[in-house]
Amino acid sequence: MVNVALGVLEIRRMAFFDLPLDELERYLPTLPEPADFDEFWAKTLAEQRAVDVEATFEPTPNGLATIDTFDVTFRGYGGAPIRGWLQLPVTRTGPLPAVVEYLGYGSGRGVPHEKTLWASAGYAHFIMDTRGQGAETPDPDPSTGDIAAPGFLTRGILDPHRHFYRRVYTDAVRAIDAVRTHPEVDPARVVVTGTSQGGGIALAAAGLVPDLVAAMPDVPFLCHFPRATTITDKPPYVEVQQFVKLRRQHAETVNRTLAYLDGASHARRANAPALFSTALMDHICPPSTVFAAFNHYGALNGLAPEHKSIRSYPFNDHEGGAAPHETVKLAWLAGLLGN
Repeated sequence: MVNVALGVLEIRRMAFFDLPLDELERYLPTLPEPADFDEFWAKTLAEQRAVDVEATFEPTPNGLATIDTFDVTFRGYGGAPIRGWLQLPVTRTGPLPAVVEYLGYGSGRGVPHEKTLWASAGYAHFIMDTRGQGAETPDPDPSTGDIAAPGFLTRGILDPHRHFYRRVYTDAVRAIDAVRTHPEVDPARVVVTGTSQGGGIALAAAGLVPDLVAAMPDVPFLCHFPRATTITDKPPYVEVQQFVKLRRQHAETVNRTLAYLDGASHARRANAPALFSTALMDHICPPSTVFAAFNHYGALNGLAPEHKSIRSYPFNDHEGGAAPHETVKLAWLAGLLGN
């Protein structure tokens, strides 16, 4: 890649650095799951679902002729108000299948006209803000006083009950609960998707919500932490390295906390058909960490191999398949739903 800045020609080199593709396709590492993994998450969701999701959908002007936008608020983890956009095609008949999208690291939901693909294709499209990220919504949780490296990955790292992603994964499940309450959404046809952090959150949602119709994680983050935190020195995984580098005595505790959050472990519990993507030069979410999640996907539910697939983009970094892969996703989902 070439970048010209201040009259200086800079070439950023990318190269294959992970396992060869044939080894990636067979890569099935043992996952260090805590014995109470399922109990931990069942209790978390039961506690949070004891409070009504209280989703509200306020019509919002968007300047678009073919899409209606609703400003959504619902109760996430701890009852905190979580925001999102619901986009619907103006022309619609009957309840629509819904695509719930989770966002990349540090991103906010932005403005409605930035994401029009799924509504333009005839789906209900729900875009969930990630608490504390982007400019739209500050983290509604009070300060816990936890020590952490900069970023989000080590917030609450010494106790899985306090970890940032316990809250975010719960928000993701509640987002599905929320969109299912809208009268123009078919609650039996909900799909999850996302890129990078959003892909990891989508995998968690797929493992925690048993009746989704599809999952489409792209270059997912938050997968196979034992390898991810040792094979790459790129953010965000480097946050864990920085934390343990200064606090050596906490290494075992850190690994145990991350084991509750690992997208590969959540993927094992999923049962919805899935389309993954990865990029073989991705230094942020290394392909072996993605293949770990893909190869384990659906294992605990006996998902047939033909119900999951992965697209690999050999010469791409973390941008993955980008717009060409969106074409793949549109065709795959339409075929799955019979649209």
